[in-house]
Amino acid sequence: MNILGISAFYHDSAAALVQDGVITAAAQEERFTRIKHDPDFPVNAVRYCLKEGGITLDDIDYVAFYDKPLLKFDRLLETYLAYAPQGFRSFRKAIPVWLKQKVNLSREIRAALGGDRRIPLVYTEHHESHAASAFFPSPFEESAIITLDGVGEWSSSTIAKGEGNKITILEEQHFPHSLGLLYSAFTYYAGFRVNSGEYKLMGLAPYGEPRFYDLIMENLLDLKEDGSFRLEMKYFNYAHGLTMTNGEFERLFGAPRRDPESDCSQFYMDIAASIQKVTEEIVLRVARHARRITGKQNLTLAGGVALNCVANGKLIAEGIFDRVWIQPAAGDAGGALGAALFTWYQLLENPRSGQCNDHQRGSLLGPSFGDEEIRSTLDEAGAVHHRMDSRECLRDRVADLIADGKVVGYFQGRMEFGPRALGARSIIGDARSPEMQRIMNVKIKFRESFRPFAPLVMREHAHRYFEVPEGYLSPYMLQVAPVAQEIRRVPTDNAKNGLERVNQLRSTLPAITHVDYSARIQTVDEDHHPELYRLMDAFYRKTDCPVMVNTSFNVRGEPIVGTPADAYRCFMATNMDALVVEDYLMLKEEQPAARQHAIDDYLTQFRPD
Repeated sequence: MNILGISAFYHDSAAALVQDGVITAAAQEERFTRIKHDPDFPVNAVRYCLKEGGITLDDIDYVAFYDKPLLKFDRLLETYLAYAPQGFRSFRKAIPVWLKQKVNLSREIRAALGGDRRIPLVYTEHHESHAASAFFPSPFEESAIITLDGVGEWSSSTIAKGEGNKITILEEQHFPHSLGLLYSAFTYYAGFRVNSGEYKLMGLAPYGEPRFYDLIMENLLDLKEDGSFRLEMKYFNYAHGLTMTNGEFERLFGAPRRDPESDCSQFYMDIAASIQKVTEEIVLRVARHARRITGKQNLTLAGGVALNCVANGKLIAEGIFDRVWIQPAAGDAGGALGAALFTWYQLLENPRSGQCNDHQRGSLLGPSFGDEEIRSTLDEAGAVHHRMDSRECLRDRVADLIADGKVVGYFQGRMEFGPRALGARSIIGDARSPEMQRIMNVKIKFRESFRPFAPLVMREHAHRYFEVPEGYLSPYMLQVAPVAQEIRRVPTDNAKNGLERVNQLRSTLPAITHVDYSARIQTVDEDHHPELYRLMDAFYRKTDCPVMVNTSFNVRGEPIVGTPADAYRCFMATNMDALVVEDYLMLKEEQPAARQHAIDDYLTQFRPD
């Protein structure tokens, strides 16, 4: 049986294909259209999933959509009526879109699919989709399930239990009281883009002090011991207006919203630190309550807040649950996968069997490319390339380049599903280099200098470099842990404050050590990412260092590259030194001379992030 899952029309649309309970393919539409967080119907992602599954649209048994639009429309109308007449401008902007497209979603889906046969459509609730995306791919037969995001139909968070092929939602919190929207409000106030800049706020937090924590807790929310809360809505506009916060919010904190293009002062760093601390406290309280009411030893997580890897790290360190599994595509894109899995297991009552450590398959669920297609693409682009005689020769050469301080674009195998580059569409470098963070941020990513980079570490060595237990597993870069005391260094210029601390040397791996001695770890092993593991092993044998820097293969405002052509264009428009596409190696110094304006031309293709 073939089930096609769809998320669309709101944020970060995607498609996923489940065949007889096995996840065959999943991809975000943005990787094909090159429009970051593309919300349109995922025509290209659907086409890819069908091709990967070796089927046509006529072979699809069910199409599962990740939320219930009429229930969401009910929330929209009720909210506008509750705030009338304040919300009229927002109402006037939103309603035409709803009446034209979202209320008649069945018609829109069938039209977009373009098939003659009337495939049965299934609508799962938004948080059911999130819960299914977390529980069903996990290695657990039973677990507590927590979903946290902005808002679905009415729910903004849920606590559920998963048992076999069934998910039961036990408690939920409703809009407008939402941890995701609270965090997004502070993202907006700090001058970052909502729905894409939240991870910037998280990265900024360690530069600040949480001096506004008490102010937030005393004025903005009434937090209960079980993690539920009510927001004081007089400080927020998102329920009825076109902005997230208002003048009351600015008066409370004593400063206006930061201009997105202005320098980031210590004030906004402290704001970031404060809301991050609040978020961690709420997540911990919800988790403790979930353990109490479910009695389960394991936990699965999804929803946009589950991408807050700092909060995840605190949750895991607290030891509330024995084991935790987090959906790598935890946001709306993952809802496509969850809707398909919910249909297969819960609605069609198929049993879960053959449990393994990773039904998500390393989250390498996107397209891959064959040798002939790659060669013709590179030739058409005028690339000077070398096809290596063997993968062993390629790994050896790339390991030498990285050890020599070069920055390498790395394109191997199937593309990742989710917002993180996990070594299939990555930019990698030497974590030992004091200059690597600055080079990658300023000369390659063209983004803010404070943004940290994540380490790739061979799994068997993780406990030597980070404060994690031996055998620690984090293949999806969704947890933060401290770097080990043995490799830490005390900065010699401790008088520096704020962003002046960016280039301080804090460990023997300065490129991946954040200002608070933390790191967002991705463990690499042969089960999840075999080719990357072998490259790291080659680097380790040359340098005695099993750690590399990893960042997504893109520039600011651009989706992660999806094709060899995308990869070559990004390579040529940045200061990367080398590019690997499967068996092909390209060196920047050998490429046709590129004029400086190529970078500017490339960057103007993408909206500011």
